[in-house]
Amino acid sequence: MENTATGTGAIIFDADMSNFMPDVIERSMQVPVLVDFWATWCEPCKTLGPILEKVVSEANGAVVMAKVDIDKTQEIAAQMQIRSVPTVVAFIDGRPVDAFAGVKTESEIREFIEKIAPEVGPSESAKLIEYADQAFEAENYQEAGGAYSQALQMEPDNIQATAGLANSLIKLGDLENAEQVLSGAADKNDPVISAALAALETAKQLGDIGYLDALIKAAQDNPDDYQAKFDLSLALWAANKRDEAAQELLDIIAADRSWQDDGARTQLLKFFEMAGPMDPFTVAARRKLSSLLFS
Repeated sequence: MENTATGTGAIIFDADMSNFMPDVIERSMQVPVLVDFWATWCEPCKTLGPILEKVVSEANGAVVMAKVDIDKTQEIAAQMQIRSVPTVVAFIDGRPVDAFAGVKTESEIREFIEKIAPEVGPSESAKLIEYADQAFEAENYQEAGGAYSQALQMEPDNIQATAGLANSLIKLGDLENAEQVLSGAADKNDPVISAALAALETAKQLGDIGYLDALIKAAQDNPDDYQAKFDLSLALWAANKRDEAAQELLDIIAADRSWQDDGARTQLLKFFEMAGPMDPFTVAARRKLSSLLFS
């Protein structure tokens, strides 16, 4: 831990029973203090530690950090009820106010620190992502993709930037590069990555299924043609007609749930994943789906 030091003026320092009271508890009356509980045998600690030190160092004194080796300070760990490492606890005004356990990305750590030390402000990558999000909402996907890409250059493991760049590429029709971006995601189980993967799969399914008007006519001419209704649902989703897209799938489920091995319900669940679990669209459509399945 060559970046650590001792003394009340250090930004990053080691703490134990001898200095925990003055350097953590008392010092937190003047400045927020992060306490990083770690252990030499803890592999995740070796990942989190350098990220924490980088972000704290860049905060220029707005927050400081004490590093506590739980094997050497078992009494402190027991008093703080530390059950796993790494665990990071924030102290303000002499008491713990927030905490997290496990490895976090640089952007997540910055967000955590911004809550306890607002003057730190967002990082350059966070500013780029915010700008990119706005460009994406305005359907300026080329500009959004460029900003997400810049953010990733600064912070290669940033999940939001990874998903944002992939979604921008999907909107631009560059599915091959979108797939490549997602393949390098730091956490493929993160909900935003899962949503981008669902969007990519849906975009691949769209392929050359035809123009929207032609699909609408095909579905209307033959209501029992479930493939036409399925294709229409994908096209409606691509046209941002989410409620109509869900209704086509719900109609298939109501008529023949077994069609294509429950394919309509599977696709509807992908729509939910892309929209997000708390989106009003998801809430309303999921309610309709439940009424169909359990009526």
